[in-house]
Amino acid sequence: MNIRIGENIKRLRKNKNITQEQIAEILGVSVTAVSKWERGETYPDITLLFPLAHYFGVSLDELMGYNEEKIREDIEALLDEYRALSCKREFQKARELIIKAYKEYPNDYKVMHNYMWNLGGDYADNDPAVLIEHKEEFLAICNKILDGCTNENIRFDAWNMRAKILHAEGKTDEALKIYRTKFPAWYQTWEQKSEQLFAKDTPEFRRQLLLNLYELSFFAIDKKMKEIWFCGEGTTEEKSRQGLALLDIIAEAREKSGAKELIFVEYHICNCQLNELRRFGGSEAEKVLWREKRKEKGSLCIDFAQTEPVADEYIKKMYSGIETEPLAAEYNKKITLKARKQ
Repeated sequence: MNIRIGENIKRLRKNKNITQEQIAEILGVSVTAVSKWERGETYPDITLLFPLAHYFGVSLDELMGYNEEKIREDIEALLDEYRALSCKREFQKARELIIKAYKEYPNDYKVMHNYMWNLGGDYADNDPAVLIEHKEEFLAICNKILDGCTNENIRFDAWNMRAKILHAEGKTDEALKIYRTKFPAWYQTWEQKSEQLFAKDTPEFRRQLLLNLYELSFFAIDKKMKEIWFCGEGTTEEKSRQGLALLDIIAEAREKSGAKELIFVEYHICNCQLNELRRFGGSEAEKVLWREKRKEKGSLCIDFAQTEPVADEYIKKMYSGIETEPLAAEYNKKITLKARKQ
């Protein structure tokens, strides 16, 4: 936080239409001292803060330039910029920004959380050497979060980082114990419990059931795609063909059964294939093929969302906040065009 006491003394003094000499006389200090305060070269003695605040009729926070609402807005703006840079894959700029934010707001839980995971390499494929290198710093951050933060997601991530550090140290059994004791099982998630909150013949139950269905389908196919790429043998071309075969099977099932929500699964297969082709160095022809498939499936996703309110809600939840996500761009374009026509 920037201490702006000098700027504020100058502003408040001018608002009262008084001179530096008058302030100096009231407080029993030299005019030079007041001048240095206002230029930001020195700060008033702590014993003068209450008299200054009383004289100007402001709180100590206001005198010192502390505005909690403004600071919160500044932090959220920094985090929004950080997320935008990450989505654009401008990772170096994102890192520089979050390091700057952490230096400026070292006690903000959201900032320290994002700082720790940026340096730690995000949630998957963490480099053990990096975790060990930053062990003391990360554990100190985790302790701060667990001692004072009330945001459960950030608290879970603090336990997650502790487990990852233990695993990096070769203490995998201890890491797994954290997951077993600190994290809920599949059936204890808030999504599942939200579904169980409502009677089965209510619109609220249908909405939560469908949201869960869409998200779990996404989750399940994500695991299948990882199995193809990380567990199976074969070249990138062969794995690309496996993805195409799976895509055709699910598309056929969707058409025959009328289960329109399977289009989300098809779209995610395309996204997964493109991500892994980039990772493993697939040919440009394969990437072009999957980009065309993704565009086709994305259009069908949007068409489905136009007729199913819960599907529309799901797209907003999963994709619309990600600037680099093609589905989000197409979705926003269609919504804008629809609004203009109306």
